[in-house]
Order: sequence, then C-alpha cells, then structure tokens
Amino acid sequence: MPAQPLGAPAPLDGRIPADSTVHLSERDFSLYVHVPFCTVRCGYCDFNTYTSQDFGQGVGLASYAQDARAELRFARQVLRDSGAPDRPLFSVFFGGGTPTQLPVADLVSILQEAIELFGLAEGAEVTTEANPDSVTRQDLFDLKAGGFTRVSFGMQSVVPEVLAVLDRTHTPARVPQVVTWAKEAGLQVSVDLIYGSPGESLADWEKSVRAAVSYGPDHISAYSLIVEEGTKLAAQIRRGQYSIPDEDLMADMYLLAERIFTEAGYHWYEVSNYAKGPEFRSRHNYAYWRNQDWWGIGPGAHSHVNGTRWWNLKHPLPYAQRVREGQSPAAAREVLDASTRSFEDIMLQVRVIDGLKISRLLDGADHDRVQASLDWLEGQGLIEPEARAQGRVQLTLQGRLLGDAVTRELLPDRE
Repeated sequence: MPAQPLGAPAPLDGRIPADSTVHLSERDFSLYVHVPFCTVRCGYCDFNTYTSQDFGQGVGLASYAQDARAELRFARQVLRDSGAPDRPLFSVFFGGGTPTQLPVADLVSILQEAIELFGLAEGAEVTTEANPDSVTRQDLFDLKAGGFTRVSFGMQSVVPEVLAVLDRTHTPARVPQVVTWAKEAGLQVSVDLIYGSPGESLADWEKSVRAAVSYGPDHISAYSLIVEEGTKLAAQIRRGQYSIPDEDLMADMYLLAERIFTEAGYHWYEVSNYAKGPEFRSRHNYAYWRNQDWWGIGPGAHSHVNGTRWWNLKHPLPYAQRVREGQSPAAAREVLDASTRSFEDIMLQVRVIDGLKISRLLDGADHDRVQASLDWLEGQGLIEPEARAQGRVQLTLQGRLLGDAVTRELLPDRE
C-alpha cells in the first residue's frame, strides 16, 4: 500500500481557504464514501483496504457507519463555517474496498444522513461498488429501496485462471446472476473489466468482453492492469513468477474491446468507459474528470473543493478517533496553484469524449506553440479535425491508445 502524498498540515477544524469558496455555486458537489473493508486483498490492489474487521477500541466494520455519519455532519459544518453555499449532491459513490461488506442497512443509513444534510440534485446518481459474491438478490432490492440508483460490479474477467491471478473470489457464473438481480431491482448496472493480467491471452480477453456484453449491463469499464509498487502482484512479477503482456498485446486488447463494444451498442465517452447512451454515463466519474468538487468520507479518502485538496488518515483507528472528537480526520492538504490546475485540466479533460476546450490551452500560453502542437497531433491522426474546428481537442481511436503522448504534447512546459 503506497504512502500518502506529502502536503501542508491540515487544520483540525477543517476550515477551507477563502479563495476556494469563491464561485462554488457554479460548481457541482459530489460525495465519495470509502469503505476500506475486504474479505481478501486482491494481489493487484493498492487501495486503502483491510481484511481485518476489528481494530480495537470499538473501531471496525461494526462501527464504520456511525463514524462515517459523524464525518458527514462535520463536513456540513465545515462548509457552512467556511462560507460555502448550500449545494445539493450531484452524485454519491460508495467505493472501497468492498462497500457491500457493510450491511445494506448501514449503507442506506450513511446515504440517508447525506441526503438529510445536503439534499440530492435532480437526477443525482447514487452508486455502490460490489463484488459479485458480496450481495444477495434481497440486498440489491434493499439498496434500490434505500435510495441507490446504480451498482458497479467488479467482474474483471470470465476466465478462472485470470481471476485466480488477480485473487478474485467470485466465480464467472456469479456475474450474470447478480446483473440479472440488479436489473430486476431497477438499478442501473455497470461491470468492470481488467485486461493485461499476467498470462492472459487475446482469446482470454475476448471471452471476457463478449461475456460482459452478453449480460446486457448499461455501462462497461475496461481498464488496463497497472502493476503498482508495494502490491503482492508486483512482488510476484519481480520474483519472475509472472510476466505482464507487452504493449502491442495491450493495444490489441483495447482495439478488440472497442470493436466488440461498439458493435453491441456501447460507445466510448472516456478512454476506459463505455455506455449504452449518454444517460448511462457515470455522473460521478464525470465530476472527477471535470475537476469539480467532492468530499471524501472514510479512512484514506481524498476530497477537493475548488483547488484545495486534502486526504484523510489512512488507518481506521486514528481516523475514527478524530471524527469522534469532532476534529478533521485529514492527514494533510494542498492548495493547487494555477499551473497545477491547468495540468490536471489537460490531463483529465482530454480523456473524455467532450474533449478539452482549446481556449483552455490558449489561456496565458504561447498561441503559436499551441497551434503547432495541434497541427502535429492532427497530422499524426491523434485528434479529430472536426472537433478541433469546433474549438475542442478530442481523441481519435489512435489518440486514445496514445493518450499520455497527447497530454505531454499539450502541456505548456513540455520542453
């Protein structure tokens, strides 16, 4: 598990700098709830998760909902004390870990507390992640009745050998079952896939993609495996137990998925995300990609309000002690300067189908250099000429394969 980023000390009262409370009414506000509990820690995972359910001093799975609600109340007070306007929640996302390790009643109690404190915007999306083997049919109906609108299942693969490499605990047959239950409950459904696992062939990946499409979810995410330092999988690769696919195979996997998804009526709206229509795109992830505002609840959760970012203490015990004392559980924070905000806008917005406004690139930049970069990218077939004519940078299919290179070319300090 990686160390947290460095930052300035975070005030115990949580007060947000005055500069970050300007024009907040023009920005969306979302909520992220991090539930750090899992039955098994997957070998590739570097998220802040724990297999223990009891950390002593009354802290653990049983007390999590109470502590999360306490941080919600603290958040509401901090925003008011900081002079932030009241804003209903644009989206709510329960991630982890495995949020559905908590009883559904606990998840619903956290959501209802959030709604009472902040309200929900019209059309707000409320999602929980779930492992396929962590929910029952009744759980999904109870989630819907409690205010959830969407569930995202960690499918990853349909090939047992790939699931074993990733330390996933569900069987392939479980996924279509839970997707069916979720649909019957009236929930929107997303499934997550991972490609590029050690030993995974193109044929293995095609089986998983075709299986996911056959289940008929509203949304599919297909992420390339990133081997993070400090994980079990990184150690296994370092010891020579596994090797990862080469870049050419990874590109072939992406192109194959693109073709199958498109033929089945799914369309890309972010480099790794596909939906049956605009109404099924993840509103919550869009908030991240557009650098909007969100409050992160729970151990290790990150928050962002108009250029001020902070992150909570990672371990559940000191986190709980802080919130029970009515203090900020933040470990540290940073106030982003204009250069960093510009970099993040470019990095994130170029990934989505709406694209990056060229006016954002021209703001305070050398216009000739920007136009030269756009000319080169268009000439290489990496950005769409029609979108450029409309004032946007939008990636082509080839551009999605080389998105990092596009970003580097657009950054003002690339020299």
